[in-house]
Amino acid sequence: MKKTMYKYLVLLVFTGLLSCKSNQKNEKVESAQSVPTVSNETKEEVINDTKEWLGLIYDNNYSQSWDNAASLFQKAVTKEQWTQQLSGIVPPLGKVISREVISAEYHTELPGAPDGEYIVIQFKTSFENKNESVETVTQMIDDDQWKVSGYFIK
Repeated sequence: MKKTMYKYLVLLVFTGLLSCKSNQKNEKVESAQSVPTVSNETKEEVINDTKEWLGLIYDNNYSQSWDNAASLFQKAVTKEQWTQQLSGIVPPLGKVISREVISAEYHTELPGAPDGEYIVIQFKTSFENKNESVETVTQMIDDDQWKVSGYFIK
C-alpha cells in the first residue's frame, strides 16, 4: 500500500521534472550558447526556503506545505491527496538526522514542465529509520516568487 502511494506521489507530483540530465550533444550545444543562470545568493535563498518547506513536511504540517507550493504543484495533486500520501510515507522514516545539499542547478526547461525558471535541489538526507536517501525538490518562479513545484524522495 505504501509503495503504491509512493509511486502515485512520484508520478503525480514530479512526472518528468527530474529527468533533466542532458546528453553530451545537448551539453555541447548549450555551452556554445549563452546559458541563463541565477546568482549564488539567489540559489542560497531558494535552498533555505526549500529547507523550511521540507521542515513543514517533517513536522507533519502537510497541509501548509501544499499551501506554500507552486500552482503547478497544486494542480497536479489536491491538498487531501498530498496529505494522505505523505501521512503514509513520512512517519515511518522518523526524524531527520541530517540533510546536506548535493546540488542546486538552474534550468529554464524541464521535461514535462512548462518553460520557466527552475532550481532543482538535491539533498543527501539521513532519517532515524532510513540511513541514506536523496530528496529532490524543484522550485520554480510562480507569481514572481520561488515556490516548490515538485518533491521526490529516493
